[in-house]
This record gives sequence, C-alpha cells and structure tokens, in this order.
Amino acid sequence: QVPLVESGGGLVQAGGSLRLSCAASGRTFSSDTMGWFRQAPGQEREFVAAIRLSGGGTYYAGSVKGRFTISRNNAKNTGYLQMNSLKPEDTAVYYCAAGGWAGLLSGSPSSWGQGTQVTVSS
Repeated sequence: QVPLVESGGGLVQAGGSLRLSCAASGRTFSSDTMGWFRQAPGQEREFVAAIRLSGGGTYYAGSVKGRFTISRNNAKNTGYLQMNSLKPEDTAVYYCAAGGWAGLLSGSPSSWGQGTQVTVSS
C-alpha cells in the first residue's frame, strides 16, 4: 500500500471552485492509477474520477464530467482534483485512492487516503 494524504478541502459557495491534492509518500505513483471517490452522509462511497499515471488517460463519473478535472504530477508524487462550478450535491468527504486501473474503477484500489471534507453551501 502507498500512504496517501489529501488536502485542499473546505467550505465553498455554490458555483465556486476548490482544488484537492493527494500526496503519496514512500513510493512513487508511476506505475499505478490514481483516483478520487466521495461519500456523502448516509450514502455509499462513489467513484468520481481516475487518471492513468503513465499516459494520463482519464475517466469521470457522469455527475462531474465537464466540471471536475483530474491531473497528476508524477515528479512530485501528487495528484489533483480541480473542482469547478460546485453544487451543494457535491458535498461529501473526498478520498484519494491508488492502485491498478480495473481495481480502482471497481472500487477496490490498493490504497486509500484518510479523506478531506468538501462542503458546498447554497
């Protein structure tokens, strides 16, 4: 497992933007996929976005496509989630994840971060 640490969450008004970061320590991301999930109160954790760390291919959930952008900086062992046009329904704890492409997309990555709260007020 790769220790992952998220940062960048907070409170923002609807229509605003936030940028989440996910730093990997002790090992490079270079051969893995990195992604983001979120869990709202009383709901199951859901997939948000993923990026292949070699080649940069991306995949998004339909609910965030066009508003969120996932990226990575392999040299810094850090991934990012730029969230624009935020809506109250985006309120959730956001989790960074890393692992193989198929495993991550199926909700079973090899590593999880501790989560960071994002709250969007109306």
